[in-house]
Amino acid sequence: KSGPKNLVILDRIENPAAIAELKAINPKVTVTFYPYDVTVSVAETTKLLKTIFDKLKTVDLLINGAGILDDYQIERTIAVNFAGTVNTTTAIMAFWDKRKGGPGGVIANICSVTGFNSIYQVPVYSASKAAALSFTNSLAKLAPITGVIAYSINPGITKTTLVHKF
Repeated sequence: KSGPKNLVILDRIENPAAIAELKAINPKVTVTFYPYDVTVSVAETTKLLKTIFDKLKTVDLLINGAGILDDYQIERTIAVNFAGTVNTTTAIMAFWDKRKGGPGGVIANICSVTGFNSIYQVPVYSASKAAALSFTNSLAKLAPITGVIAYSINPGITKTTLVHKF
């Protein structure tokens, strides 16, 4: 409710109801949606972020929430759950890193409790989330140097479309 000045949501699918709900919580916060696939390159992500930063001037919070749970799609699971988190984070660091003159920022990576204790039935998913958690923990330790605070959010199994096939 007293959160950031700008909240930018990057996702493959737009959810107008969720965006409206976020705007209603605090009308002073600018909530913006951009279509985005986390599996694109760092260069393509940086280009999108440049557009966002040029428009908004400041962005305070990035929530990396993309994820899939489908161990039959090994490459896609790793691409979305781990590489997507790394790519998006790497791209925004170019704008936020204090060593490069940036203002700092906050990253919230949606990881999973499987990063701490894997679910043996979904080893690829568990490993991809463990990798994202490890990456986030490393970023968090760099915060005094970069000015970018990194958090991992580690939910258990939650009723979302993610678990329909599980």
